[in-house]
Amino acid sequence: MNLLKKSFKSFKTTVLAASLVLSSPFAMADIHFLVPGGPGGGWDTTARGVGEGLVKSGIEDNASFQNMSGGGGGRAIAYLIESGTKKGDILMVNSTPIVLRALTGKIPYSYRDLTPVASMIADYGAFVVRNDSPFKTWQDVVAAMKEDPSSVKVAGGSARGSMDHLVAAQAVKAAGIDGRRLRYIPYDAGGKAKAGLLSGEVNLLSTGLSEALEVANGGQARILAVTSGDALPDYPEIPTLKSLGYDMEFINWRGFFAAPNLPADKLAEYTEKLRKLQTTPEWEVVRARNGWLNLFQEKDQFIKSLEQQEAQLKVVMEELGFIRTLR
Repeated sequence: MNLLKKSFKSFKTTVLAASLVLSSPFAMADIHFLVPGGPGGGWDTTARGVGEGLVKSGIEDNASFQNMSGGGGGRAIAYLIESGTKKGDILMVNSTPIVLRALTGKIPYSYRDLTPVASMIADYGAFVVRNDSPFKTWQDVVAAMKEDPSSVKVAGGSARGSMDHLVAAQAVKAAGIDGRRLRYIPYDAGGKAKAGLLSGEVNLLSTGLSEALEVANGGQARILAVTSGDALPDYPEIPTLKSLGYDMEFINWRGFFAAPNLPADKLAEYTEKLRKLQTTPEWEVVRARNGWLNLFQEKDQFIKSLEQQEAQLKVVMEELGFIRTLR
C-alpha cells in the first residue's frame, strides 16, 4: 500500500459512491478528469459533480480525478498538451480564467491550444462573510469601502487580476468605488480562500456560488449577494446585486477541454456523454445542489462564446487597469 501511495502521490481521488472505487488514477477509469487547481474550488467541484453524475446515471462505469495546481492553471494545460491522448481519456475542466490569464499573459497558452469540447454549466459570483461578521448586508460592505477601501480585505481563490478579483472589482465599481483600490488577498484555490475567511484572515470572500453554498450550508458563513441578473430559482432568498440597486451581473461558464488534435470520433463521444448527462435526474440533483444553470454548448458554439468573452473581458480589464494595450 505504501508503494502504491508513493507511486501515485500526485493524484487526488474521491470515492463518489460504492460503484466508484479507484485502484489507480487510470486503471478502470473510463474518464479521467484533470483539475487545474487544488481541492475545494469551483473547478474541483465541477469536475467531481460531473463525474458523480456520469457514474450514478450509468453513462460511465468509473471516473477518476487529478488535482494539478501551479502556474495559474498553466501547469495542467501544459500537461494536457504534452500528454495528448497517450494516457487515455482525459478531460480538463476550466472556466473564465483560461481566457483571463491568457489576456494578462499569466499563462503562455489559451483555449486555442486545446480542443474545446463543451461548456457544461454557468455559475455566478458570490460574496460571503463569516456568521459573526459585522457586515450584515452588501450595503454594509459598500459603506465600509467608501469610508476606507483598505479596511476590507477580500479573499479570492486565485491571483490578482483573476476572475475572483475581477468580479469583486466590478461589484464595487458598480457602487461607485474605484475597483483598482480593492484590497484583494489571493489564495491558491477556493478551498484555501474559504479557510482564510473562516480563520478571520480576511473580511469577505469573492467566489463562485457553488463554493459559497458549501460554506454557507455548513453554518459557518452567510452569502450577502450574488451576481445573477435575476433571483435564483433554487435560492430565491439570496439577494442579487441588481436587486440591491447595483448595475452589475456576471456569469462564469465552466466546461471541458481535451488534448489538441483530438480525433473527431473521440470528440463526438465526449460531447454525446456530456449532452446525455444533462437530461438525467442524477445530474439534476448535482446541479440544484450547487445552484448551477445548465449551459451546454458543443465545440463550435463553445468556441464562439469564448471569442466573444475574450473581446468583452479585454475591455473590462483595460478599464480596471489589469492589462494595458500597447499603442
